[in-house]
Parts: sequence; structure tokens; C-alpha cells
Amino acid sequence: LRRIGRVYQNPAMGTCPNMTILENMSMADHKGKFFGMSMGTNKSRIPFYQEQLRQLNLGLEDKLHVKVGSLSGGQRQLLMSTMTPIDFLILDEHTAALDPKTAELIMELTDKVVREKQLTTIMVTHNLRYAVEYGDRLLMMHQGHAVMDLEGDEKKNMNVDTILEKFNEISIECGN
Repeated sequence: LRRIGRVYQNPAMGTCPNMTILENMSMADHKGKFFGMSMGTNKSRIPFYQEQLRQLNLGLEDKLHVKVGSLSGGQRQLLMSTMTPIDFLILDEHTAALDPKTAELIMELTDKVVREKQLTTIMVTHNLRYAVEYGDRLLMMHQGHAVMDLEGDEKKNMNVDTILEKFNEISIECGN
């Protein structure tokens, strides 16, 4: 059974803002499992949650009882990346709503998590630099078809200007 995680473009999605970090992490931990009518927080898992949060370097490990709704968008995105044990990750423009500094931090953490956990990941992005810099394969889609498919050395040798040229070529063909 493959477990799929998703980090949304809107940092508020995928979390329950009126619940604490601990409650959100506990719910994510129990995703797909029956845990009855109890609160669902297994106190013995708190050290595990704290360790997961400690890796973010945001001090959230000491704020387990803070409501998720009070976190910044960047903090929520970072939290989402640690909440659920998964095999496959979908990143849906997960840095689009963030300021540039936080977006860079999110991308670095995302790369770290994906590599450490060896996750198969699909990242949807309009950030051409991220498309070039991260991942092992690059697909450019247009009207449901792959118009560019690069991997290996071909992807490693790709640059933003070449991708932008292809994008502009498509835009001109479409009359944009």
C-alpha cells in the first residue's frame, strides 16, 4: 500500500487551523488507521513529533500546543512536509504563496526530506529555476502533452534560458 502526501499551494490547506500542532501531527500519524472516538493523541509519540519538528530549525518542537492557525504560511508548509509518513509526495505549487526567502527555505527542506526519505515526488511549479535545480527529471506540459522530457545528463545540463525559449515558442504558437 503506497501512502501519498500532498502539500498544497495554499499553506492553510491540509491542516486543521483550530487544532494544535500536536493534534495535527497525531491526526496525520493516524491517517488511514482507525483510532476510535478518543482524542487520538498518543502521548508516547510526542518525542518523535518533537524530533521531526526539531529538524525544521524553527523552534516548533517546543510549541506543540500552539494552534496551527497561528503559524505563518511558511511554517505551515514546513510542518506539512514532516507530518505524515509517506511513500509518494505531490507538491502543488507549494512555494507560490510564500515570500522569496521562505520559498528558498521550503525548497531546501523539501529537497532534504525527499532525498532522506527517498520519496518519489511530483513537483508542479512555474518557477523555472526550481524546475532546473531540483529533481531528476523535468517535464514541461502543454495542453495535456509533454513538450519537453529531460532526465540524466540532459537534465543536468539544462538551463533556465533554454526552458524559457521553449515556453516562449509555445506561447507564440498559441498567439500569446
